[in-house]
Amino acid sequence: MASENPRFAFTVAATDGRARTGQIAMRRGTIRTPAFMPVGTAATVKAMKPEDVRATGADIILGNTYHLMLRPGAERVARLGGLHKFMRWDRPILTDSGGYQVMSLSDLRKLTEKGVEFRSHIDGSKHMLTPERSMEIQRLLGSDIVMAFDECPRADRPMEEIEASMELSMRWAQRSRDAFDAGGDHAENSALFGIQQGALDKGLRARSAEALRKIGFDGYAIGGLAVGEGQEAMFDVLDYAPGMLPEDAPRYLMGVGKPDDLVGAVERGVDMFDCVLPTRSGRNGQAFTWNGPVNLRNARHAEDTGPLDPRCHCATCASYSRAYLHHLHKSGEILGAMLVTEHNLSFYQQLMQAMRDAISAGTFDDFARNFRRDYLKA
Repeated sequence: MASENPRFAFTVAATDGRARTGQIAMRRGTIRTPAFMPVGTAATVKAMKPEDVRATGADIILGNTYHLMLRPGAERVARLGGLHKFMRWDRPILTDSGGYQVMSLSDLRKLTEKGVEFRSHIDGSKHMLTPERSMEIQRLLGSDIVMAFDECPRADRPMEEIEASMELSMRWAQRSRDAFDAGGDHAENSALFGIQQGALDKGLRARSAEALRKIGFDGYAIGGLAVGEGQEAMFDVLDYAPGMLPEDAPRYLMGVGKPDDLVGAVERGVDMFDCVLPTRSGRNGQAFTWNGPVNLRNARHAEDTGPLDPRCHCATCASYSRAYLHHLHKSGEILGAMLVTEHNLSFYQQLMQAMRDAISAGTFDDFARNFRRDYLKA
C-alpha cells in the first residue's frame, strides 16, 4: 500500500442543500462521494472482471464477511495474500460485518450477548460469529473499511424487540471498536464504521447515534433500512437520521438501492451506497436507463436496432442493440448477463458522477427534478 496516502481522510468539497460531494482518501486510493459500491459478495462482482468494474468508474467495491468466512474461508484468503490479491482488485474494499446475512440466510440461529451461533446455509456446519470474530475475519481479508458487527431486525418487529436489538448492537459496536483497535498494522492502515440502528423510530435512532458518537468511528452507516419498509418510510427516516451523525464523517446507507432511491438519499445527505440490484437485475435481463427500467425479455425489443440507452456511454450501449440483448436473454446466453451487468454498473456510476457534478455546480434540485421526470415519468 502506498504510504504517502492517508489512512482515512474525508473532505467535503461542495454542498447543495443537504446534498454534498467530496472524497475519502485512503491508502489504496481515493473514493469520490457520493459513491456507489458494486457488491462483490464472494470475491467477485458477478459477471464482471475486476478491471471492467473499475472501468465503469467504481472507486471501491464491497465484500461479504459471511460468505467469505464460509467459502473459501478467511484464513485461506489470508494465506493467499489477502482479498485484494486474491480477486485482483487493488483499490479500496469495504467488508460488511456478516450480521445481516447471519440473520437472513442461515438456519438454526441462536442469538446471545456473546454473538450469534448459526449453521451454514451451504453445508449445515456450525459457526459462531461475535464482534471479535467479525473484526478478525475482516482483518484476515485485509479490508480497507471494516463494518462493526450488529443485528438488523425487520422494521415490523415489536418495538421492544427493536429497542433491545439496537441496544445490543451498540454494545457490540464498542466490542467491535476494541477488537479492531487491537488489530495492529491492519488497524493502522484501515478504517472502522459504526452502524446506526433503530428501525423507523426517531428516538431509538437518536440514542443509537449518540452511543456511536461516544465510541467514535471513521464513518457512520445507517442500517436497518431497505428491509421491506418501502421507499416512503425509508425517506421519512432519512429526513432526520443523517443529521444525527457527525458532519465531518461519511454517511453510508447500507443495501440501497434503486436509482431513484440513490437520488432521494443524496438529497438527504447520504454519501455512500451499496446494492446487488444492478448486478442481479443485469443477470435477469433488467436494465436501468435514464428513461426508467427496461425489461429486455419483452417481445417489443426483438427487432429494436437501437442502443439500450442512447444517453449512456458504456461499451454495451456503444456496440450492441436491444434486439441482440433481447436474443441473448431469451436464449439464456451468459453474454447477456455480462453485457447488461456492465451497462447497469456503468449507469449507476454515471448517475453518481452526474450527482457529484450537480452538487458542485449548485444545480442539484434541477438535476433531481429532471431525473425524476425522465426516470419515473414524474
